[in-house]
Amino acid sequence: MPSRKSGDVVFFVALLSTALALGGPLAHLYELPNKIGLPRDEYFVVQSIYAGWNRLAYLLAVELVSILALIVMFRRQRQVLWPGVVAFLGLAAAQAIFWIYTYPANVATSNWTVIPDNWEVLRRNWEFSHAAGAPFHILTMIALIVAVLVRSRSDEASQVKRR
Repeated sequence: MPSRKSGDVVFFVALLSTALALGGPLAHLYELPNKIGLPRDEYFVVQSIYAGWNRLAYLLAVELVSILALIVMFRRQRQVLWPGVVAFLGLAAAQAIFWIYTYPANVATSNWTVIPDNWEVLRRNWEFSHAAGAPFHILTMIALIVAVLVRSRSDEASQVKRR
């Protein structure tokens, strides 16, 4: 059983990294209706705002490691373990969508600096894969919140029993 302090630290890191990482997927989801119909030249200008967003990979790595740490630390506390597993699966699903659909579009367009003949198909894949991944990122955050709430209730119940 993890110490209260170490559990708090890992939960803090998992929640903070997930909250910060959620900004990108939500931005993509909210901008989709305004971007999907832009003419080619305008679309490529707008896409240039994402230069450097690949650095979010570091944040996603912290998120992944902290969620895995929670799973290991709370493996004997099922009420915390299972939401942790759901958080991991949500992140894994979002990453699978990214690597299957989004990343190939980034490669084919050299991160939207080259305009290939099939740019419209690539745009559709890129935009809708981000939209499809966003709910999985949201699921990850929800599962972590549930895990921390369940842990708090469990700790309160343990304290009452000790009295």
